[in-house]
Amino acid sequence: MRFIIQRVLRSSVLVDGRTVGNIDRGLTVFVGISKSDTKDTADRMLKKLLHLRIFEDENGKTNLSLSQVQGGILLISQFTLYADLRHGNRPSFTDAGSPDSAEPLYQYLVESCKKSFPDTQQGIFGADMEVRIINDGPFTIYLDSEMLSRPKA
Repeated sequence: MRFIIQRVLRSSVLVDGRTVGNIDRGLTVFVGISKSDTKDTADRMLKKLLHLRIFEDENGKTNLSLSQVQGGILLISQFTLYADLRHGNRPSFTDAGSPDSAEPLYQYLVESCKKSFPDTQQGIFGADMEVRIINDGPFTIYLDSEMLSRPKA
């Protein structure tokens, strides 16, 4: 599983010109699901996401978590995070989860996140979405589930 996490001042997602999710201050998270991901993977990634301390405190240090700033989360499915460009110039997506397995896992992530953060919004899985982001920083982090299982060097 892969997350691209962006700290935002505001973020929204539109489908067919209609807003389906929007947040003010918080995190916009692009979610890539691989064919090997499970609910356990989702739980580990969500735990890390919800405890990240990437918001500034009164001294300007990135020391506060999402809950401490009472922020929202916008989760957007994005299979293209599993683009493989090792061969040629046309991306291959063979490592991305199929819609039949990835969509239930994405919905599981959304529902699990809502238990901790009522202001959890989402895009529509598989839809052509227009994402509007006003970055804060910019502050962008890449999180891969494989990083969570490797021992620290």
